[in-house]
Amino acid sequence: MRAGDQPARLLPGLTTSGELFDVLGARPFLGRTLRVGDDIQGAAPVAVLSYGLWQELGGEASIVGTRLTLDDVPRTVVGVMPRGFWYPNPSVRIWLPRALDPHGQNGSYLLLGRVAPGVDIHHLEPYVKRLTAVIGQRFQYAVKADKTRDAKIVPMRDELLGSIRPAIVATFVAMGLILLIACTNVAALMLGQVEGRASELAVRAALGATRGRIAQQLTIEALLIGVGAAVIGGVFAAIGFGVLARAMPIGAWGESASFDWTMFVAALALALGAVLLIALVPALSLRRGDLRGALIGARTSGIQMRGGRLERGLVVAEVAQAMLIASGAALLVRSVTKLYALEPGIETKGIAVFDVLGSPNIRNTARGRTIDELMAALAALPGVRSVGAAMKIPLRGGGDSFDVTIDGRPDAEHTFTYFRIVSRDYFATLGIKLHAGRTFDNSDRLFTAADTNPTLSIVVNDAFVKKYFPGENPIGRITGGGFNAPQRIIGVVGNVAEAKLTDGAEPVRYYLGGQAPWWGNHVTFVVRAQRPGDATALLESTRRGVQRVAPGYAVEGTTTMERVFDSAVGPARQIMALLTLLSALALVLGAVGIYGVIAHFAARRRRDWAIRVALGLRTPVVVMHIVGQGAALVGVGVAIGAAGTVLLARLLVSFLFGVSTVDPIAFLAASLALLLIGVAAAFIPAWHTATVDPAIVLRDS
Repeated sequence: MRAGDQPARLLPGLTTSGELFDVLGARPFLGRTLRVGDDIQGAAPVAVLSYGLWQELGGEASIVGTRLTLDDVPRTVVGVMPRGFWYPNPSVRIWLPRALDPHGQNGSYLLLGRVAPGVDIHHLEPYVKRLTAVIGQRFQYAVKADKTRDAKIVPMRDELLGSIRPAIVATFVAMGLILLIACTNVAALMLGQVEGRASELAVRAALGATRGRIAQQLTIEALLIGVGAAVIGGVFAAIGFGVLARAMPIGAWGESASFDWTMFVAALALALGAVLLIALVPALSLRRGDLRGALIGARTSGIQMRGGRLERGLVVAEVAQAMLIASGAALLVRSVTKLYALEPGIETKGIAVFDVLGSPNIRNTARGRTIDELMAALAALPGVRSVGAAMKIPLRGGGDSFDVTIDGRPDAEHTFTYFRIVSRDYFATLGIKLHAGRTFDNSDRLFTAADTNPTLSIVVNDAFVKKYFPGENPIGRITGGGFNAPQRIIGVVGNVAEAKLTDGAEPVRYYLGGQAPWWGNHVTFVVRAQRPGDATALLESTRRGVQRVAPGYAVEGTTTMERVFDSAVGPARQIMALLTLLSALALVLGAVGIYGVIAHFAARRRRDWAIRVALGLRTPVVVMHIVGQGAALVGVGVAIGAAGTVLLARLLVSFLFGVSTVDPIAFLAASLALLLIGVAAAFIPAWHTATVDPAIVLRDS
């Protein structure tokens, strides 16, 4: 896109028929949406902008009626969509009408429809199957990619959010557990505080205060603290919303998320509701206690109030919930570690990556010259070792396929393979290993229109050889399909991960850019730095180099191959990071809870311990006894949490690789972490109790 004298930029957009916005029931913020008539041959070229793009272009209402240049075509802006609207994903910034050609050969479309009230969408499937049967007769696709074979109607919500729903559910379950842990923790601490004030409360009761009055006082005290904490938490949530949204494993939805005051008020109300419930716990516990016996119990050993049992039960529940989160995080750490250990077939360190987009109206010969000039200019930059270009690079998914024909192999007909158009130095730049023959070099000359019936040179991968030439030498063999020219195999390279690291290898043919009939208007460049750590430093210099040599081309997606690899690991990496953070928070809360309970336990028996120490009981025995109380609570909580993890781990199945939901190493790691933290938390009050001077304790009591 070009706007005024600004540099060209790449915009994610969608071409659609004129009815799209009516079907979606969407209304514009400014101007109008696309409509029937915009999508016919010869109609005036128009465009509808997203709210975010409108803001970037100045945010003026007068933008309606102005012109933007998109792919060298001036288009009139007819409308702006409201804030928060997106389709089909939040990354789309602009919508253009598309004229459907009844004689065209492109059968790749998404059909979107609004169902009439009271109609079940599944009743429409027979009509869709008849339609797709006609499409399947007209267009031939590889079986794997042929959606006409099993066409289904799905609700739009499932289509748009289906891929991120497991991540959202897992994240909210983890956050819900953190809320429960925090509530349990505070409730346990408040119970301990009430028992610590048992004598004071008993005196008040003896002086005439009713249990209801005392309960009211405790509730108000807890509410004041809780409301203050909720307000402070709300402030932090508002400030850190952007960071949290980007940390969630929801891809482009996180990048485009905006702060919603309705949801904020709902979350604040939930927090205040939790505060109220927590505040009632000590009051209800007190109603069950015997205040009159508290004055006597204050000078005896043991726990006189039932709240002690409830307090310990709350800590067990807290540890069990922490075990759930810690086990989930451990499972994901194990899974992501295995993913990072996979071999993608390329080198990732020290490689800068960026996309260059030119107008589709540029002639192929001119585009090819520009790409050659760009590679030469980039190779001359300081710190650059080599430069490659391709229409599609590994780990990003997508790509086109061609049919395959092989002389003497009728069984290969009507099969398809991916094809990639690459430059000569592409394989060396990415470190793709050569297994047989050679890769492209200067002997593979570029053909012109004057060449008649040229034979193209192609490089294939191991998966291609395994499928079409098992046990044979493929070098020199002639294949066909695609570009309507015979193709001689000159080399075999290793398989690379095309999209997901866990996907099996697919047969691929590589064509030399310039020898194949065309370069696409969207080309990805890979630039290897002289030193592995300099890839990031090359991003800005390569951008300036492209803008200097080809100012009419947009440069986007500047990144490194290591970041591309991180993205290919998928949402499991983000969920792992988030769950690890939440599990650390859960462990801290658990440690605080254990510390509080053991501190109360030790404080209630200070006089007993002081007497025993005075009579000769050794300090280590006291410490071990008190720490044992904490370890017992943690052990019970871990056992309960482990049983629950077996059930809740099903939420993570889609993110696990090479790891079972009952992985013993993950469970052992989480259990040991909780036990160590529990023992450490219990040791502090235990040591303090065991080392205090018995004379001081006995005199104070």
